[in-house]
Amino acid sequence: MNNSSKSFLPALTGIRAIAAYLVFIYHFTPSPLVIGDTFHDFLHEMHIGVTMFFVLSGFIITYKYYDNILSIRKYFLNRFARIFPMYFILTCFTFLFLAIKSGHFYVSDLKEFLSCITFLKGFFPDLRLVGIGQGWTLTVEESFYLMAPLFFVLIKKSRLYLIIIPIVLILIGFAVVHFITIPSSFKFINSDKFMLLFTFFGRCFEFFVGIWIAIFFKKNLIRFRFLTLFGVISILVFVYILSTLKGGEEGIYHPLGIFVNNFVLPIIGIAPLYLGLLYEKTLFKSFLSSPLMVLLGKSSYMFYLIHLGILTNLLSEITSNYFVIFIILNFISVLLFKYLEEPLSLIVKTRLINFKK
Repeated sequence: MNNSSKSFLPALTGIRAIAAYLVFIYHFTPSPLVIGDTFHDFLHEMHIGVTMFFVLSGFIITYKYYDNILSIRKYFLNRFARIFPMYFILTCFTFLFLAIKSGHFYVSDLKEFLSCITFLKGFFPDLRLVGIGQGWTLTVEESFYLMAPLFFVLIKKSRLYLIIIPIVLILIGFAVVHFITIPSSFKFINSDKFMLLFTFFGRCFEFFVGIWIAIFFKKNLIRFRFLTLFGVISILVFVYILSTLKGGEEGIYHPLGIFVNNFVLPIIGIAPLYLGLLYEKTLFKSFLSSPLMVLLGKSSYMFYLIHLGILTNLLSEITSNYFVIFIILNFISVLLFKYLEEPLSLIVKTRLINFKK
């Protein structure tokens, strides 16, 4: 059987949980007074979980849709049903909670709310962290989902587009920063650093690494060994390199850190790891493919959306032990996935796809 005929890749579902947990560690890194400066700086580079998500998204979308005869309408409805319903509900809850707590709701709050539910907030530095703060990554994800069908058409014509498109997108990003002004009370992609760190223009290469992986996997082109081990070691090395750079709160804000995180880490660290999980039989793959890790991977979107924000703030008033908070968040995420996200996504998808049929 050809690899691409398999409909489910449990190890790559399990790795989603690991990526989400790395982001949790990044946001709640213990104090240097507790774990020491070196270990603190190392753990504070676990934002690489976002890079892992972006590469994985590029792979999954390509794996599912590159060769699939699927209407554009159905493709976008599938993406909408997967991402939007729970994000909308949790965003509404967040703004409602904050309005009740503060006792007011200003016009500026409405603008922030609209920027969140339209996925536009990630283009504006002043809005990036409003609502569900980590939701800026969904702006990047949605940008990829929007353009992926066009990318696939071009790549099928020539594999050179796998290189050409990311270069063009990054150049467009620089052009937007330096030559385009959007009339708005909020700044729009106002610096090279913001563009490279927080927009699809700067982060597109990560998705294209995922596209490369999917194409290699479908064509069964990989013949190397020890890819999983090489990937894990490489990721640890690059995280350490990032931890030694000083350009802000963490090494990713250093120019070299941006280059390492956006370009080197995806292709030399994350790509070998994912290919190893696809091709090799290892204990790590068995662990990630276990029923528990697959369940946690499936609920990782919920975990990612709730791990930073109102719920965690409320839990932190009950306990200062973030390991306990981590366990509670996982439990809530699984419940939300099983009894709200999964059935709601199915309902939305079914009704939208059958609409006007």
